[in-house]
Amino acid sequence: MLYFHSYRNPGLVLDIIQDVKELNVLATHAVNSGMIILGGGLIKHHICNANLMRNGADFSVFINTAHEFDGSDAGARPDEAVSWGKIKVEATPVKVCADASLVFPLVVAETFARIPRISFLQESEKPLKASSGQ
Repeated sequence: MLYFHSYRNPGLVLDIIQDVKELNVLATHAVNSGMIILGGGLIKHHICNANLMRNGADFSVFINTAHEFDGSDAGARPDEAVSWGKIKVEATPVKVCADASLVFPLVVAETFARIPRISFLQESEKPLKASSGQ
């Protein structure tokens, strides 16, 4: 489809090597680097490798349904990335085995988009008044 699109819209350039270069430069110049990777495969591979260029990511969260037994990159646990230098040894990486489309919105809501809300427990946690015994 991109081939046909290029006839009507000349000038479209997909330079994968330039993309990888920019990702590596971005990672190596970052003061701190973190990875939130939804799914796995090619994207996970390149993001982790970019952090390898800076001696590992400072933070890492993997969310996917892949398991380690089949040897896939998606199923690899964070400790394997630590052994390769893609995540720093002193980091505390997390892998969540769940569907990213269900879990990621919950992670964002609880981490980045905290909205003050009234809890029903707050009312019940108030100390009860002592009865006068009447």
